[in-house]
Amino acid sequence: MTSADKAAPLRVRMRGITKQYGAIQSLRGVNLDVAPGEVLGLVGDNGAGKSTLSKVLSGAVVPDSGSIEIDGRTVHFNDPGDARAHHIEMVYQDLSLCDTVDVAGNLFLGREPMRRVLGVPTLDHAKMHRDARDMLDGLGIRIPDTKLDVENLSGGQRQAIAISRAVSFDPKVLIMDEPTAALAVAEVEAVLELVRTVSARGVSVILISHRLQDLFLVCDRITVMYEGNAIADRPIGETNLQEIVDLIVGHKFNARSARPHAEH
Repeated sequence: MTSADKAAPLRVRMRGITKQYGAIQSLRGVNLDVAPGEVLGLVGDNGAGKSTLSKVLSGAVVPDSGSIEIDGRTVHFNDPGDARAHHIEMVYQDLSLCDTVDVAGNLFLGREPMRRVLGVPTLDHAKMHRDARDMLDGLGIRIPDTKLDVENLSGGQRQAIAISRAVSFDPKVLIMDEPTAALAVAEVEAVLELVRTVSARGVSVILISHRLQDLFLVCDRITVMYEGNAIADRPIGETNLQEIVDLIVGHKFNARSARPHAEH
């Protein structure tokens, strides 16, 4: 971030977030900051707490204690609808798309444009497909026909549809869970370019990913979680892949050849 970015009010300010499930303390007083238009990589091993923290911010999980501020105002989320009312969207790894519905239908699912024919409300297919095309073109997404069923799209195209749908709600914060998992190399780059486009509009993006190399291509900062704590926060220009791996595993990680053991 530039000095101007650092001086700007925080888009997200989470303080002392805790969450316990029975005997398991999933979050242990986590603090998290995200600036407007910033891309933050949120990483950690399985069970580190990153998914729980993101679900707290998206309203899917209610924390046991702690506070959340959006643009300097304290907010309380009891469900995802509350978070959406404050312009927070999350794209989950399963994407939540309807495979047998076309591209435009998925983009406008539940809020389809209507028109009246002889006084009877009717789905306005023409407007829906026009608006869908404008939406995709505006984000630089290459899908040739908005009438294609989603089940016929590639993994990268499906990811782009899910992101486009979230962006259409005019978010201030977009949380993305493993957006490049299981994608081909060319599709990964297309999704990362979409992240750049969204953040350039001033949207704060939180990327949860095990593909650390992707984070170094688009993120401004990386926050590392370990056993329910946010243990490190690094500007992307002041860290490297090896340090992040060391922080994730909790100790100095050295890959050793199995050959000496095999020889014995």
